[in-house]
Amino acid sequence: MEHLYTKKQLRDLLIPLIVEQVLLSLMGTVDTIMVSNVGDYAVSGVSLVDSINKLLIYLFASIATGGVILCSQYLGYGNQKKANEAGGQVLMAAFFLAVIIMGLVIVFRNGILSLIFGTVEESVMQASRTYLLITAISYPFISVFNACSAIYRATGNSRLPMLVSAASNALNIAGNAVLIFGFGMGVTGAAISTTGSVIFVGIVMLYFMRRPGLKIEIGKLTKLRPDLKQMLWVLKIGIPTGVENSMFQLGKLAVQSTVSTLGTAAIASNAIVTALELMSSTPSMGIYIALITVAGTCIGAGRVDEAKYYIKRFTALGAIVLLIVTWGIYALTLPISRMAGLTGETLEMTLQIMLMISILKPFLWPLAFVPSNGMRAAGDGTFSMIVSTLSMWIVRVGISTILCRFMGVGLIGIWIGYELDWAVRSVANVLRFRSGKWTKHQVMQVEK
Repeated sequence: MEHLYTKKQLRDLLIPLIVEQVLLSLMGTVDTIMVSNVGDYAVSGVSLVDSINKLLIYLFASIATGGVILCSQYLGYGNQKKANEAGGQVLMAAFFLAVIIMGLVIVFRNGILSLIFGTVEESVMQASRTYLLITAISYPFISVFNACSAIYRATGNSRLPMLVSAASNALNIAGNAVLIFGFGMGVTGAAISTTGSVIFVGIVMLYFMRRPGLKIEIGKLTKLRPDLKQMLWVLKIGIPTGVENSMFQLGKLAVQSTVSTLGTAAIASNAIVTALELMSSTPSMGIYIALITVAGTCIGAGRVDEAKYYIKRFTALGAIVLLIVTWGIYALTLPISRMAGLTGETLEMTLQIMLMISILKPFLWPLAFVPSNGMRAAGDGTFSMIVSTLSMWIVRVGISTILCRFMGVGLIGIWIGYELDWAVRSVANVLRFRSGKWTKHQVMQVEK
């Protein structure tokens, strides 16, 4: 029996998606590196707010994930009408959720920052306030971009989101250069540049969604109307992913709160390590995101064995890519750190932690994250949510807190917690996959 996807179709899906993930990760990395020349307080402020922004962006992405699972399964099943309806509901849910969150963050930003990072120096807190206020404006646009990109991916088209992301990153870098270095605007300049580039991607993707002839047709945006039944169905799939991602990012914020007690040098070092570690993950993240479309289509077509085949294949591919990229980034850690202005204790901490990550991550991260996305595409999001939440709070947050606050291990204790968290997730995913229980869910509403 022939596979649902040819090698060319997989390449056309995977390569643009990998590039897109790299470009998206560069958005925060560029801000961190370019603003680091302003001073440790600036890079620390941007890093702290990025932790909050990532939490919210992952929440927005969970709605898109629910949409791409539902749309890909309907396309695999051959129900075009339901795929179109699901796409429209995903877009509306993503936009309205982000608008509400944007308003809440803008109104309560000072309280949010004080609650999470109340012990940081005043200069760092002021930079954080400025960066959060401006970047919050971008939430509806990044949420719409995620939703539109997910709809495109469900059809096997990941090239357009990649091109839009490339243009956005070029705008961000140019804006940073002009506003930070040309006008000396520091953190404010970085925030304005990032927000402007995100607004760009949201508007452009909405424009392309209106084009006729797409495999999933949304139609005129002014004619979209909320369908409570469809929207609830999308949310039913997306909510476990949203809870998982939110708990994951809240855990990271809890860890970041511990980092903030270690001093400005540790905060600055952790900011660079976090940016570099994320860069090493992004190609494999592209692979694991593509798996949702591929496995979802297989499940919708009733080809469970083929979904299992692709989960194994994508996990192996993610491990190979991660091994190459991680060691490539480690080779560049020293020059990147020096370019970012790190010296002395900050530079030494950064090099030590990156070495540990480079040794362990290629063996742990792929099994910790790739198979769960394939199983999630079959509707098994609740299991992944439970494992992720427990592992994050008991292992990553718990062990990091003990090592740093009570045993005085320092910043490296944070990253020991990360590695142990990946190990626990890996074991849980392997056991779940082998049990076959993840194949027993119903996602589609099949019309009789």
